[in-house]
Amino acid sequence: MIKRLLRKKDTSLDAQIESVKQGDEEARNEILKQYQPFIAKSVSEVCKRYIDPGKDDEFSIGLSAFNEAIQAYSCDKGSSFLSFARLVIKRKVIDHIRNERKYPLAVSLDELNHEEEQMENPSEVAAARERHQMEKEAWYRREEIHEFKEQLKKYNLSLDDLVDASPKHKDARDSAVQTARIVYHHKELREQVLYKGRLPMKELVREVDVSKKTLERNRKFIIALVLIFDGDYIYLNDYLKGVGV
Repeated sequence: MIKRLLRKKDTSLDAQIESVKQGDEEARNEILKQYQPFIAKSVSEVCKRYIDPGKDDEFSIGLSAFNEAIQAYSCDKGSSFLSFARLVIKRKVIDHIRNERKYPLAVSLDELNHEEEQMENPSEVAAARERHQMEKEAWYRREEIHEFKEQLKKYNLSLDDLVDASPKHKDARDSAVQTARIVYHHKELREQVLYKGRLPMKELVREVDVSKKTLERNRKFIIALVLIFDGDYIYLNDYLKGVGV
């Protein structure tokens, strides 16, 4: 009897989640309201203290993570949504605490990994880990782009400038990337760009099979690429792998 009731409740929750994914915001709000105690408890297990939904920032992080879990969850994998959501919440709160560094982290990843090992369905563990990894990489990408934007300002450039200056055709882009690689690997040319913020046209024309007019047209784009090659931009460099080689 109890098992049937629990199964009915789980099915109802899955149905609500599917409604949310189809754009039912009323269902989303109802789930978020109904499961606030669950969210607070999950956050509390990380922080090892009482969590006040009306005062603690960590609850807002947990609420946001629960909402993201709704979007990421797939019923057909046979995993429990609440188990999946708990892992997503805990990982997000752990990341938040580490970034804020307000107080020592109460729950280690070893504890979280142990909790994952105790779960019956490995698919929900894998999904939570994948979700966490995607969120972490997205955060690093945002930080890297922010750092790159600050670097561009030193050269009186912006991302909008690069969009406007980017060659529209693939062959032209490949050629510009190849030119930037030549500049970066040529010590004197690289220093002209990095320390003077200029592309030495006269010297560069002798090094590449590209007209001065084309170099001038792609000047901002090439300078930006040299900055990427010279900086510790893991993701931006990854986009350029194999291009212009």
